[in-house]
Amino acid sequence: MIEDDPFSLRPATPPAAHEVGTDLSTLSEAEIEERIALLEAEIVRLRASLDGKRSSRAAADAFFKR
Repeated sequence: MIEDDPFSLRPATPPAAHEVGTDLSTLSEAEIEERIALLEAEIVRLRASLDGKRSSRAAADAFFKR
């Protein structure tokens, strides 16, 4: 397979759902609401990960009597 072949079978990389700082003026209200929902779900995921890391740290601190 030729690497520069524009008709290759490799799938295109989908664009990110949202990139912080991008121009929002071209988005519809529905698109903005979708992005808000995605970002809120990501915040929940990040907070859960942070809570897990904090729990692990607290357990290690308790074990090593910090």
